[in-house]
Amino acid sequence: MFQIDLDLVKKYDKPGPRYTSYPTAPHFNESFTHEDYVDEIIKTNYGENLPDLSLYYHLPYCDTLCYFCGCNMLITRNRDRVKEYIKYVKKEIDLLRIYILTDRKVSQLHWGGGTPTHLRPDEINDLASYIKSSFNFKDNSENGCEIDPRELTREHLEALRNNGFNRISMGVQDFNEKVQKAINRIQPEDITRQTVTWVRELGFSSINLDLIYGLPFQTLNSFTETVDKIINISPDRIAVFNYAHVPWIKKHMSLIHNEDLPKPEVKLDILKMTIEKLSASGYVFIGMDHFAKPDDELAIALNEKKLNRNFQGYSTHAGTDLYSMGITAISQLNNIYTQNFKTEKEYYNSIDYDTLPIAKGYKLSNDDHLRRDVIMKLMCNFEVDMQSIEEKFNINFKDYFSWGMNNLKQFEDDNLVSVEKDKITVTEMGKLLIRNIAIIFDRYIENKEDTAKYSKTI
Repeated sequence: MFQIDLDLVKKYDKPGPRYTSYPTAPHFNESFTHEDYVDEIIKTNYGENLPDLSLYYHLPYCDTLCYFCGCNMLITRNRDRVKEYIKYVKKEIDLLRIYILTDRKVSQLHWGGGTPTHLRPDEINDLASYIKSSFNFKDNSENGCEIDPRELTREHLEALRNNGFNRISMGVQDFNEKVQKAINRIQPEDITRQTVTWVRELGFSSINLDLIYGLPFQTLNSFTETVDKIINISPDRIAVFNYAHVPWIKKHMSLIHNEDLPKPEVKLDILKMTIEKLSASGYVFIGMDHFAKPDDELAIALNEKKLNRNFQGYSTHAGTDLYSMGITAISQLNNIYTQNFKTEKEYYNSIDYDTLPIAKGYKLSNDDHLRRDVIMKLMCNFEVDMQSIEEKFNINFKDYFSWGMNNLKQFEDDNLVSVEKDKITVTEMGKLLIRNIAIIFDRYIENKEDTAKYSKTI
């Protein structure tokens, strides 16, 4: 267990990318087309040791609006609208699988949203069985789904389990009733506990619970009670996110009043308490906002330096080709990123013309590959072997990253990193501020990119 230095947290609390990709999504461009995507997919089918597939499905619908939500979601109770969407996701599958070798294996599947369990059990069966029949899954594939316990029945979980899902992620945010009312997410503790019981009875191998700090009316004492209850529930993984209040981006956040939000110093006290309490209870601090039990695959991957990071956050499956389907979904192959159209109309129109629904994308340069490698090693392994980077990319590390190395000195002085002859190693405290450290190897930040569009690093 390590102690949180709040003075350092205050010093480095500024906007910056989360680095679920490099370059980050704001750099994707609309000149990237369906044809560019298809060309790259075909290239991935050649060579030795072809990468496994990782599949993501964005299911955007929710029953009610959570005022804090920053996700790409749509509120509806129109079941015909949901069925229409499922029909088009199937069509996107059909368009995509034409270009992927049928013997390539899927090692990871994830449903996100929105609320995937806004689908009814029969709709879950329908879509899941279509996906399974369309791709070649490994026997030990990791199949996860995000759920909302408020509109959930045991039959929803049975449908997921019967279709091979083995991991569940669920939002809790805060157990305090006053906080729940202020964010329009009434989720009594007994509903959460009942859902966790069902998940365990049905034999899912892992459950993750999400918390959010910085919500209206939260206090150190009230959130301590929530953390204690979460520790008692004992999920395999816990994510603790910072609420980013951005009503100019997400208009519904204006329903949360500024005067009800905790003061910055209270937020920091809450963060400090949470990290120290979870660490003292045996959870491994993975980095940024993630915790896992020592025997969880995420903690094991961290220990073995096999951790990966993509648009779903930290992952144990490195080196896969990520194909994402549904509106707003972001795909990642070795040389490109793509993002689907954001509205149902644009998404449906593209598919009706038999083209993959690509709104924009990005093709990586040699410099992008180099910087992505360095940034992802920092974000995932919390160290960089400078000599191995030099050999791989035929550069002199300290010369190539002279701006970054000059800026690294402040982190070394603050004991956030240690720098030896050929290695940069992040300390435990540095893991909390890893986004700040990664920034100094970002060419766009070096070239004075405005970081205001990003959330604060803490």
